[in-house]
Order: sequence, then structure tokens, then C-alpha cells
Amino acid sequence: MTPPAAADAAAWRDAARADLVALRARLAERFAAGDPAERLVAACCAGTDALVRAGWAGSIPADAPLHLLATGGYGRGELYPHSDIDLLVLAEPEAQQAHAAEIGEFFARLWDAGLAPGQAVRSLAECRYAARDDLTVFTALLECRVLAGDPAMLPALADALAPPAVWPPADFFAAKREEQRARHARYDDTAHNLEPNLKEGPGGLRDLQTATWMGMRLYGVPGLRALVPLGLLGEDESTALERDWQVLARLRFGLHLLAGRREDRLGFDHQKALAGRLGLADEHRDNLAVEQMMQGFFRAAATVMRICDRLLQRFEEQLSGDEAPVPAGEGYALRHGYLAMAEPQRLRSGLAAVLELFAAWAAQPEARGLHSETARALGESLGAIAPWSRQPPELRQRFMALLEGPAAVTTLARMARLGVLGRYLPAFGRVSGRMQYDLFHVYTVDQHTLAVLANMEGFARGADPRFSVAHEVWPRLRKPHLLLLAGLFHDIAKGRGGDHSELGAIDAREFCAGHGLPETDTDLVAWLVREHLLMSVTAQRQDISDPDVVSRFATRVADREHLDYLYLLTCADIAGTSPKLWNAWKDRLLADLHAATRSALRRGLENRVHADEIIAETRAAATALLDAEGVDPAAVAEAWAAWPPVAFLRYRPEQVAWQTRGILAAGGADTVTLVRRHLVDEGMEVFVRTPDRDGLFAALVATLDRLGLNVLEARVLGSADGFALDSFQVLARQAPVPEPEAVAAALAAACRDPLKVRPVRRAAPRLLRHFRFPARVEFDPVQDGRGTRIALVCTDRPGLLAGVADVLRRHRLRVHDARIATFGEKVEDFFLVTDAQDRALADPALIEELTRAIRACVDGEEANGPQEA
Repeated sequence: MTPPAAADAAAWRDAARADLVALRARLAERFAAGDPAERLVAACCAGTDALVRAGWAGSIPADAPLHLLATGGYGRGELYPHSDIDLLVLAEPEAQQAHAAEIGEFFARLWDAGLAPGQAVRSLAECRYAARDDLTVFTALLECRVLAGDPAMLPALADALAPPAVWPPADFFAAKREEQRARHARYDDTAHNLEPNLKEGPGGLRDLQTATWMGMRLYGVPGLRALVPLGLLGEDESTALERDWQVLARLRFGLHLLAGRREDRLGFDHQKALAGRLGLADEHRDNLAVEQMMQGFFRAAATVMRICDRLLQRFEEQLSGDEAPVPAGEGYALRHGYLAMAEPQRLRSGLAAVLELFAAWAAQPEARGLHSETARALGESLGAIAPWSRQPPELRQRFMALLEGPAAVTTLARMARLGVLGRYLPAFGRVSGRMQYDLFHVYTVDQHTLAVLANMEGFARGADPRFSVAHEVWPRLRKPHLLLLAGLFHDIAKGRGGDHSELGAIDAREFCAGHGLPETDTDLVAWLVREHLLMSVTAQRQDISDPDVVSRFATRVADREHLDYLYLLTCADIAGTSPKLWNAWKDRLLADLHAATRSALRRGLENRVHADEIIAETRAAATALLDAEGVDPAAVAEAWAAWPPVAFLRYRPEQVAWQTRGILAAGGADTVTLVRRHLVDEGMEVFVRTPDRDGLFAALVATLDRLGLNVLEARVLGSADGFALDSFQVLARQAPVPEPEAVAAALAAACRDPLKVRPVRRAAPRLLRHFRFPARVEFDPVQDGRGTRIALVCTDRPGLLAGVADVLRRHRLRVHDARIATFGEKVEDFFLVTDAQDRALADPALIEELTRAIRACVDGEEANGPQEA
């Protein structure tokens, strides 16, 4: 028989669990009904209080000298459905010892009920010692409520924690400031992460809490609003922080309900569902509900960061004491290193004073930033800044003067961060915080635009080793600020629906004309915006060794000026999309297209270069390289005798010389595998010469995949004497990067029996699972009618290329060329294939079967190899 006490405990546990489930159900209903965040967290807190007090009353004698306090967020009254509840049992050591069993029973009851208490049992003296030694403990004790016991314990606890014995204000401020810096660094110092942390990330709830704690310790106030009468926080700033707390808190509350657990990272797993629970709906494919939700978050986080930075600066000044200002031009001074306007109220008069401020700031590169009082006045003045279209010509010219100045990019970034650019250029304001729901764009549109402009600034300095020739092209620009304008507008129409390039070009033309730019300059900027994807698409999706491809591109570009501007815009755009997107292979690819197009334009579009001329030039240049190294010309001629002429079209002279040296050094061996570090440590160039046979391409691709190498480009040729001449540009997925010798040995082993090599199937990464779309497979005959081009556009997954190559192998197709392009979660691959008799694919049944098989492979339904976790 169950003892009575155990039966009572079980009954209480069951009832408490039922009450907790009912509480969360009510909270979910209220959330769905649109209750504001302050009511939701208060209701969650009140319901939890009732459970905690019931557990206390059922465990602790009423006359016990014990006091129960809520601390931390729970003490603040800000509780989310699955947050921990921080509790402190305040009692002297004798009472702790006398009631240890009851205290243990109390916490056990809470755990049994489904709550997650953070528990501490301390005396006042023990609280003082723990707080003195541990910043986290002290911070939690700043916000307390008495749940049971004597309310007089709160002032007693406050006395025990009073400075200077425990965390003097200056020490507390310095420690919390450093804690915040370290926390921000964990999130790359930006709120613009694809999966932001609503609590800990920059601009998140923790930043608001940190400012609150500093205000409490420095000024003894209960919250941020109490800083307004002290002149430390403006009324508008306080209102903005309260508004954006609502955004952040409601998102976090909904995320807890949706996840069914404590979850503060707004990951892809929950973004779409949470947007639906918030009542948002897709407007069109360029303005999804999830993008609307994330834009709201990013804008709120940016405001929190901006205002909290100002507030912390004011705290710092108060602690530093008076310091003589340093003159910084008429009407300006540096106060504590920050640029201050002598009469910041002038900013409320409109754009003229605002532009003057940014010009003065640009002239003071040593300034740590904008002084908080000036920044507050600037924030209050934003409503008085009319769009550029309503500004007089003289102010438009002053804006252009800033854009043409030496600190143009820095100034634009400051204007964007402080909200000025979005007021002057409303189209930019509309893309502020606009997320694109994919894995290709890791920044919001406005942050991506600023990253593009920063890359352009790097071209001017010539100091960025990521770009091999950009620093040579930049000095040739007639008016560099035109490139900045193109960068500013290239994505400004994202989210409107329609072609953002075309819509952005219209905006750019109107803006340039309205700012008095000559028609030639206006045409150039509008053309760059409209065609900003042209060079990237041509280089990554077409064969730029083909003279016809270069000729078509040169015709679109028309002259060298357009080419130079477009090249720099393309480099800056790709590198500003994601830190992982730009690599040395893309740098070389764009540089090669730029060089080939310059040559075509110099020759004249009417004098098209022919393939046989390039072939002859490449042979001559490669011969010269080998001659200089003393390589026997007769041996070179013999090695090249069976090579197809197209090899000298597709490879650069240096590559031909490297391949030839490797073949001759092998001394007549059937299989030659060459691997070298190429361009960057993570990249390699691979060349394989081996007797051609069925399944060779699939075996090589599968082997590279097993080694952790992603194929960026593949060239598949056949020689007249029956050898395959296959080359690959590869990039390691992660460290450690395999040694070239190990790669060469593995490829040589695969060549011995290609049909035995099967692709490895691996589980798709978590992020890719949220971005699936139907595969598109297209078959087109090439111009000469002797082959078929297969175009595959689909969702990426590990081992995809190896799997597709195996499908082609099993259908006895020969791969003659491959172009591999990955854009976040999206793959755009192209294969030039023939059947076993080197003919184009003509059988509709075969094409239909291939389409089904490739789609099955994309969906992970192929089961021809072992699966790897």
C-alpha cells in the first residue's frame, strides 16, 4: 500500500502538472488572440507564482524562519512559458540546517510539477559573499520579489549588497560592459544573423536588461523609464525601447510556445510556423510572411542596439567625470572622444544641419563615434527629414558631395545605421532589416548593401588580397562615386515583387537625374543596376573559354568603361553576400572573363576572335613555358599529339604546361593523377589522365566527395588515343584539408576499377531541410547537335553531384563537361553528355527515365551506396 505522504505528494504532483499544462494552454490562446507581451509575461508569472506558493505551503511549515524570493527574470516579473524560474531561499544557517529536508522537498515538488527551478539557499551574509565574488549572482539579486515570508527581507538584502563592499558602480559598469562585448562577439557583433538569438544576441532582450541593471546600480532606479526624469534617456528613446521590447518579447514568448521548451534561438525550424502564429501571411514570393516577421525583428534589434549604445555612453561619461572638450571645427567638439554638436537642437530644422553634421564627422576620423546627446537629437530630428525628391537642389548637391568625398562609404554606413539614409532615400528604408529567406543571402538587404560598399572602399585602398586585379581596375574608373551609387541601388527593389534589377534601375535613374548627374553618368548607373547579375551569371553558368560566350558578353557590355564598372560591382556584390561565398576560384573566374572581354573589345566586336587563334596562342605560350624549363620539345609534341584541340581552348597555358610536365614525369604510366594546392589553402586543382572507360567521371566525383572536397568546376575531355583528360577545381568543405598526395592516390585507386566506386549517401544538414523546392531538369541539344546539355536546378544536399554522376553512369552516358554552381541552398549544375556512341540524346523514353532518376537522386531516394551520418 502507498504511504499517505507519498500518495499526497503524487496527488499534488499530478494536480500541479495539470495546472501547468492548463496555464500554458491559456497563454497560447491569449497569444493567438493578440495579447500584448507585457500581459503575457505577467500572466505567465502570476500563474507560476501560484504553483510555487502552493508547493511552498505544502512543504514548509508556516512558522519556519525561511523566506522565498524570486530572482533574475522571474524576480523582474518577466517570465516566458518555458523559462527557468530562479528562486532564493533566504535563511540563517541554523534555519537552513533545521529545515533542510523541507527545503529539499519543496524543490523536488517543483521539479515533479514540470518547472525548472534555479535554486539557491543562502543567508544574508552568504548572499553578500556570493554576490561579491560572482557577477552573475549579484546581477540576479538586483531584481527580487518576495513570494513567501517577510517582505522586510528585500531592504535587508539591498543593504547587504550595497556598495562599496559589493560591486561599486564603476566596477559593475565595467564588468557588465565587458560581458556584453564578449556576448556580442559570440554572435559576430551583429543582430543580422539568419537564426538570431532573441535573448543573448546583439540587440536582443539581454541588451535591454543590461542597460536596466546598469541604471539600477548607478542611479538606484527601478527601470529604464525612471532614467527619463534624470535626463539620461529621452522620452522618445524610452518609448522606442518599450515598443521594441514588445516585438522581441512577443517573438520569444511565441517561440517558447511553439517549441514546447526553452528556446531562444529563432531558427529555421520555427520561423515559418511562428510567422503563421503571429497572423502574418505571404503577400507574394518576394515578401513572405517569414520575411515580414524577421524584418520586424531586425529593425527592433537595430533600434535597441542604437539606443542602448547611446545610454551606455552616457553612463560612461557620468562615471568619468568632467573632461575639457577638444575643439573639432566651428560648432563642434570632441567630448570624451565623441563628436558633439554645440547646438544639437539645430538638427530639428531639417536636412541642412544633418548633412553638416555628417560632413563634420567625416572630417574627424579620430572621433570614437557620435556623442550621445547629439545622437539623441539626431534621432529626434528624423521626422523632419523629407525624402530627397522634396529637397531643394542645393541640399541634393551637398548629399552628392558627401558621396564623392574620401569617407563616402563610412558616411553612408553611418547614415544607414542612424536612420538618416532611410529617410532621405525611402526605398532604402523599405529594405532596412529585409531578410531574404534562403541560405544564399546571409545578411539583410541593407546590411548586404553596406557590405558591398565596404568592399568597394577596399578596392580603392588596394589592400584586400581576396581580389587579384580589382585594385588595378579601380584607378581606371572615371568617376568612382558612380560605382557607389550602383552598389547603393543594386538591390534596393528587393521585396516589391517583379524583377528587382529592372525596378532598381528605374529608381537609380530617377535619383541620379534628380541629383543633376549628366545623362551619360545616369545611363551608366542605371545600366549597372539593371545588369548587375550579368557577369556573375556568365562566369559561373557558362563556359567562358568559349569565344562565342565571351563575344556575346562583350556585346552586352559594349565598351571597356562599362566592363570595368560591372567587374568591380560583381566582385563586391558576390563577396558581400556571404563570407563563405567568395573564394579564389571565383576571383580567377571573373578576372579571366574580364581579361577575355577586354581583349575582345580591344580587337573590336566586329573582329571576333576565333577558337583556332586561341588554341594556337595557348600552345605557343605553353611551349615557351616548357622550353624555359628545359623540357624536351619532342616529348612535348608526342604528349600533345593525341590531345583534342579543345584542350588548348579550355586550359590556360600554365595549366597545359603543368599537366604536360606531370604526364612526362610519369614515364609512360597509363594513369597519371596530379593534385596541387591552388589559389588558397582550401582549394586544389586536380588533373587525371587515364584510359577512358564507363563510369570514370562518376567514380572520380564520388572519390572527391568522400575526401570532403566540393567540385567547383569539371572539365572532361577525351584524347584520340583513348585516354580521358579530366580536370577539377575543388574546395575543401572543412578542415582538415586532405594532402594533395592523398587525393592523388585515392583518385588513382578509383581509376583502376571505376564501376566499383559508389557515391556515399549522407544525411542532409539541418538547415537545408527547410529550403527544399522541386527539382527542374532540362535537356537541350548543343549547337553542333552532337551532344545534349542537361541543366539541373534543385536543392543542394551532401553528395548530390556524386549521386547525379552515378545516375548518368548507370544510364551509360558519357560526360564531356560540367559546370557546378551552388548558391546557398540552391544548385545550378550543367552537364554536356552523349550516349555511349557519342551521340546526342534523342530517345524521349530515355530522357523521361533520366528525368525521373535525377529527381529521385535529388530527393535522396537513390540507394546505391552506403549511407553516412
